[in-house]
Formats: sequence, C-alpha cells, structure tokens
Amino acid sequence: MTPEPFVPPPYPYERIDRFKPYGERFETGLIDLSIGTPFDPPPAAVIEALATSNAERGYPPSIGTVPLREAIGRWMRRRFDLDVPIDQMAAAIGTKEFVGTLPQWMKLRSPDRDTVLYPEISYPTYEMGATLAGCRAVPIPMTPTGGVQLDAIDPADAERALLLWVNSPGNPSGILDDLGAAAAWGREHGVPVFSDECYVEFTWTGHGRTILEHGTDGVVAVHSLSKRSNLAGARLGFYAGDADLVDYLREVRKHVGMMVPGPVQAAGVVALDDDEHVEVQRERYRTRLVHLADVLSRWSGYDIEVPGGGFYLWFRVGDAWEFTERLAREAGVLVSPGDFYGAAGADYVRVAVVQPDERIAEIAQRLGVD
Repeated sequence: MTPEPFVPPPYPYERIDRFKPYGERFETGLIDLSIGTPFDPPPAAVIEALATSNAERGYPPSIGTVPLREAIGRWMRRRFDLDVPIDQMAAAIGTKEFVGTLPQWMKLRSPDRDTVLYPEISYPTYEMGATLAGCRAVPIPMTPTGGVQLDAIDPADAERALLLWVNSPGNPSGILDDLGAAAAWGREHGVPVFSDECYVEFTWTGHGRTILEHGTDGVVAVHSLSKRSNLAGARLGFYAGDADLVDYLREVRKHVGMMVPGPVQAAGVVALDDDEHVEVQRERYRTRLVHLADVLSRWSGYDIEVPGGGFYLWFRVGDAWEFTERLAREAGVLVSPGDFYGAAGADYVRVAVVQPDERIAEIAQRLGVD
C-alpha cells in the first residue's frame, strides 16, 4: 500500500484571518492580540550594534561567536547564579526553528526511538516538530495546577521517547512547572528533557527558574531574545545544558548551515549584557496584564486572572470561537482560540498583551469599560 504524502495543515493563526475585517469599522483599525509579537522597541544600543558590527561579510560560526556565548554565560550568572561552561551552549536562529527541527536530529541520534512527549496544552511547534520528523507526538496530561503530569506518561511511551518537552512559564497558560521533577523523571527513564524557558524574564510568581539549577546531566534549556529584548525579527536564541547533547546538536546543525547572522550575534551581546531594558519591559507587561484582565473580566463576566508568568491571559470561556468572533466584532480585537494549543485547550482563549499601552487603553474604550 502506497503511503499517503504529507499535507501541511493550515497554519493555526491563518484560521482567524476571517475575523480581521471586523477591525476596519474602527478608525484606528484592528488591535491584534493573537500572536506574541513584540510591539515595543528594542534598546537603541542594540540597534546600533546591529547596524555597525561589520560582521555581515563573512560566515558566522554556527555555534555562536565567543563574545555571544560569553554574554550568555554572564546573563546566566546574573539571572540564575549558574556557571555554565562556554562549550555547553550554542546559538539558534530563534528558538522556533530549534523546536521544529530538534526531533529529526534526535531521531538520527537514537534511531530505535520515535516518540516526542510534550504538554497537552502548549506551543504547537512541539507537536509539529515531531510530525515533520516522522515521529509520534504524544501529549502529556496536565496537573490541576497546569504542569505536566509526569506519572501519567505511559511506560511504553517513555521507552520509545526521544525527548520530553517542558515549558515554564508556559505558553499559553503562564503556568510555572516543576522543572526539578521533570529533570529527575528524564534521568530515571533515560529520556533527554528540553526545557523551553523563553518567557523566564517575565515570571510574576517568585523569581525566574531554569532546569539547569538541577544540574546539566540529561537536560537542555532553550532561551530566546525575541520576547526578552523585543527582537523577534532578528531571530536569535540559544540552548545550553548537557555536554554530550549540546555537542551533538552543535555538530549536526553545523552541517545544515544553521547560522545566526553575524550582525544579529553582535546585537545579542549588547542585549544580553543589559538588564535595564528588561526591567522596563517587565513592568510594561505586568501593567498590561493587570489592566486587560480587569477590562475583559468586566466586559465578559468571566473571572480572568493574571498568570504565574509570561505575557498571555489564558481563561476558560466555553465556546472559544464564538468568544473570539464576538470580541472581534464588538471591539475590533483579535485573540486566539485555545484549540490552537491542543485539543485540551478548546474551551479557552489566549490574549497576548503585546500592543502598546495606548492600544490596550483603547480596548477598554471600545468595550465601554474604561
């Protein structure tokens, strides 16, 4: 029997394009809170470094320049009080490509395994990366507090697992997971654990945590400057952790030309060495979360809470698609139905508080709750 060819599914966010025309009846147009695209400016010094690095002529090192990796190390010492050796970290062209391509590299490393484990409510690229690699994508149920329910993983799936994804603070829910428990589970079962920590700078309950606090054996932390420094268009992330895993991934990625442009790496050094702009951005997001949670709660009647981390509101509404269309129709505001993040999220809506403060204030005016 001839196997069926792969047909890419519709990209999730294209499914809500039909609601965008609702914004046209408002003088200032659509207010898009559906995607976590930063609208605030990056620091001027970062843009200056991007424009004046003189690093655009030659091929940049795939693993990241020494100055970039040294800056990553300095950031980890300041943020987590950790000393990670420079040869246990490497650059990525934004973290989405890392997430999306990781299963195929891990499958080559462990051809007797074929399963990617990931949270059942999560960033859709965990599942899609497995699919694109011809692997099994197996979602893990969530605990009542929102973390992955490790004891619910079928032993047969654990035996076949190439890797386990965890995400804290979580997208879309903002949950803070038990990263120590995930690291321990991975070591017990011989399964590498990859911890997506792209929102760690925006942790509202306690302080930001990394899985590397529990040792580097068998674990890799993944970070991004897209959210932290408003550099989503520059495409710069990095991964750090287990020496063997990082070395393997650095080598295989080198062969396919996974290279962050030189000027972007130079800008990344400046961004990572500056914590002040992150504090400013953190306060922006905290203020917007509180404000918009109040506005949408009063308008909708739902009890909407500020998350433990991240810059998304995530709340149950019943019929998520009806809610999404109603909000677009009445206020010209676009949000994401929860089934974008897994079937278990079908009753929820995600709202990204990424628009400038004046646009967030305008939502309240349009809804009549300012």
